[in-house]
Amino acid sequence: MSPRPLVFVSGLTIGDYLLWNWSLGSNHDVLALVSGLTLPPLVIASLWLLALNVARVIARSTRGRALRGGALPRAGRGGREGRQGTATADPGEEEAATSAASAGRSSSKLAA
Repeated sequence: MSPRPLVFVSGLTIGDYLLWNWSLGSNHDVLALVSGLTLPPLVIASLWLLALNVARVIARSTRGRALRGGALPRAGRGGREGRQGTATADPGEEEAATSAASAGRSSSKLAA
């Protein structure tokens, strides 16, 4: 996910805060009320998006380290081992072995 929503909502929050601050100092009561009421939801949305982006960055960095270190098993290993023994088997057994290998790969994706 791109950081565009975070930048956009943060810009709106800063702009709303500046408008609220200016309208309070210039005695524009209605504008101060409106911008003051929209400021808390914008601050909450900005903090939420910031937390999501930080969590994504942390997840990407830990996943990258795990993949570089070889800690996670490869999904293709089980499929290749299962197909090696079926080279001389009849077509019915080959289909069963292929479906079993794909089922093993999908379950490993779920478990990881």
